[in-house]
Amino acid sequence: MAWFRYIARHRVIEFEHLIMRLLQILLSCFILIPSLGWTDQTDPRLDELFVTLKQTADGQVIRSTENRIWSIWLQHTNSTVVKLMQMGSARMNGRLYSDALLIYSSIIENFPDYAEAWNQRATLYYIVGNHDASIADIEKVLTLEPRHFGALSGLGLVYIQREELNKAKHAFEDLIAVHPNSPNAQQNLQSVIDSLRRNVI
Repeated sequence: MAWFRYIARHRVIEFEHLIMRLLQILLSCFILIPSLGWTDQTDPRLDELFVTLKQTADGQVIRSTENRIWSIWLQHTNSTVVKLMQMGSARMNGRLYSDALLIYSSIIENFPDYAEAWNQRATLYYIVGNHDASIADIEKVLTLEPRHFGALSGLGLVYIQREELNKAKHAFEDLIAVHPNSPNAQQNLQSVIDSLRRNVI
């Protein structure tokens, strides 16, 4: 029975590897189909939403606005990319990190101006402890979308893990400049400031 389970598991792994290889081939053949509108970080609807984030202190409005922004960031003119992003997220949540890395890296290779693919890969690198790679991807996200509050928050957290508190402080300050009423940003910034003060003392 143990031998049967081993064989079955081995075949499942082989099948998963085959699927990922086919995915690589599929991604390499992508042709971007132009859209009649904007999607991702270039969408003009984002400007008004970020104005709302700066003006409101209502928690419910903040959460709703954040969700709308995330929804736009995750969009793409190519519907297959959207499905692959969902697949990458499922793989990452299922701790299939190698699969998720392959998916995100393939999307980035084919669509390097798609900020959210960089952001998701940065998150993946953070989870597995590759802080240098995470920072590099976050910097790319912020080049494409300087207002990306998720990336700015992640950058601060990476620097906390690296015990680079001054850099963490700057990241959270940049986050608050974009999203001044983010409760997590305020809390994280205050925590870093308190730690810096203790280190001075």
